[in-house]
Amino acid sequence: MACFYLLVAGLLEILWAFSMKKSAGFTQLTPTLITLVAMVASFGLLSMAMKTLPLGTAYTIWTGIGAVGAFVIGITVLGEAITPLRVIAALLIVAGIVTMKLSGGQ
Repeated sequence: MACFYLLVAGLLEILWAFSMKKSAGFTQLTPTLITLVAMVASFGLLSMAMKTLPLGTAYTIWTGIGAVGAFVIGITVLGEAITPLRVIAALLIVAGIVTMKLSGGQ
């Protein structure tokens, strides 16, 4: 169950990052509210996952899902640049997540 909580927490991290961008510095009410609710839910689920998962593994996976997910949303939804170095950076994050998961713990 911890892995499920962690996955949902990571997806919520993508949501709050995107809605924070859309909030225009917290000047738009709806995206601001989505940001705050998604943040609280994401942190809550992360803390539940950390009851059984090692800190380093849980935090690395959570931030990795958020970082790569925000990168993909930035490109696909917000029209941000896709460059070879940005793609390599995202792939290195994914490689780090996989390596962390395979390195032990749960």
